[in-house]
Order: sequence, then C-alpha cells, then structure tokens
Amino acid sequence: MSTQLGETAEFSGHSYSLEHDRRTVFIALTVISLVGTVLFFLIRKPDPENVLGEEESCDDQDMEATESAQNNVTKAVDAFKKSLKLCVTREMLLLSVTTAYTGLELTFFSGVYGTCIGAVNKFGTEEKSLIGLSGIFIGIGEILGGSLFGLLSKNNRFGRNPVVLLGTLVHFVAFYLIFLNIPGDAPIAPVEGTNSSAYIRPSKEVAILCSFLLGLGDSCFNTQLLSILGFLYSEDSAPAFAVFKFVQSICAAVAFFYSNYLLLHWQLLVMVIFGFFGTISFFAVEWDAAAIVARGSDYGSI
Repeated sequence: MSTQLGETAEFSGHSYSLEHDRRTVFIALTVISLVGTVLFFLIRKPDPENVLGEEESCDDQDMEATESAQNNVTKAVDAFKKSLKLCVTREMLLLSVTTAYTGLELTFFSGVYGTCIGAVNKFGTEEKSLIGLSGIFIGIGEILGGSLFGLLSKNNRFGRNPVVLLGTLVHFVAFYLIFLNIPGDAPIAPVEGTNSSAYIRPSKEVAILCSFLLGLGDSCFNTQLLSILGFLYSEDSAPAFAVFKFVQSICAAVAFFYSNYLLLHWQLLVMVIFGFFGTISFFAVEWDAAAIVARGSDYGSI
C-alpha cells in the first residue's frame, strides 16, 4: 500500500513538473512572438544619405547617429500603425488564416510528431532513435521543397495556387497516414510510452515517410506565402512580415499549449480544418494578385 502511495506521489510530482515546464515554454513563445514583431518594425530600407555620411567628420557622424536613432523610433511607430491597418485589410485577413495553419503545423511536425513516435512502444527498442531520424527527413523535405519551388516561382506561369494545393494534398496524405499509423493517445502518453495500436500495425517506414511529407508540405506553404506577401506589400514589407510572423508565432504557441491535452486524431482534425480554409483563403488572395498582374504589374519577377 505504501509503495503504491509513493508511486502515485512520484507520478503526481512528475506531472506537475511537466505542466509547469509546458506553461513556461508557452509563455516564452508568446513573449518571443511579441518581441519578434517589434523587431520587424525596426526593419527599414537603407537610406542613401547614410552612404554620404561615411565621408564626413566624426562630429557629423555622431549627430547623424543620434538622428538615425530617433528616425528608427519614429519609423517603428509608423510601421506599427501600418501593421494595425494591414491587419484589417481583406487580403491580410485571408492570408492570416493560411498563416495560422502554418503555425499550427509548425508545432506539430517540430515537436508533437516526434514525441508521438517516441511514445509508441511497438516500434521496438528503436523508437527513440526514430525521433532524430524523423527530424532529418523533415529537414530533407523542407530543403527539397524550398529549393524546388523557390526556383520554379521565378518562371511559374500558373501562379502560386498549384504549389499551395500540392502542399495541402501532401499534408492531408501525411495526416491520414499518421492517423492510421500512430495511436491516438501518443501525444498524452506517460513517460513509459503507450502500447496501444492504431488502425494498422505501427510501421517505422510509414512514420519516416510522413516526416518527409510534413517537411515538403510546409515548404510549399512558406515559399508561396513569403512570395505573395512580397508581391502585395512590396512598399510595406516590414509591417506585412511582422503581422505574418506574429500570427504564425501565436498560433504555434497555442498549438503547443493544447498538444498535451488533445488526442492525436483531434489535433489532426484541427489542422485539416485550418488547412482547408487556409488553402481556400490563399486562392482568393492569389486570384486578386492575378488581377493586379492583368493590369500590368510585373508578377513574374517575384
């Protein structure tokens, strides 16, 4: 009896420690997202006058440095005001849905999925080593997709929609395979792991394939999101990218918070819903961008 009480107390203490750590990380991610947004406000275009200032005297340089610091603060405030105005525009609201999806799936493939793989005891003694291998194949997918679609976007006559659609299909296939291959209680399994089974016998090869698909699909979304933001907001790139990173970071933090409470199939369902509506919203913005091209803008150079 005393042994059982001791084990219960130890488990409760361990659970409290994990909960405290997760809250700390959640708060840290939220703060980092806010700080990162402020730093984006400070990004500005190079001032040609600064080049001439290098040839002046030290006193003039000190004066220019002071004025430059004041200008940075002023421009940061202006960028913040512009970002608030951008947040309520139709294009940015639609793109925020897509950006929110990238934040949710970022947390999933960078942390939750590796944890799920490591919690499946039926992978044998190699389940822990699969976590590192999963990360490697996620990186391979990211590099391959980023290189391929980054080069193709230079001479893409069909726009960005096909790449985003490909990313959606790749992710949905990966989610379906994960649903079949990984037990539903894997995200909330104890330290000892889970002996539950999904709908098929857990396969290491399928798990690693899903890692590659997650990285490939993520690169599809990120390359096209960055491309369309640079196209639509070429004159206000700093506020636009600040909003992008802010929404993505907040959603990543939210996903990290609920990942320890929801079963795997519910987490996959949330991403499928956001992925579907995020793809539709991106299509709508891309069609608007195509209309801009029809009026004579240089779309192919993005």
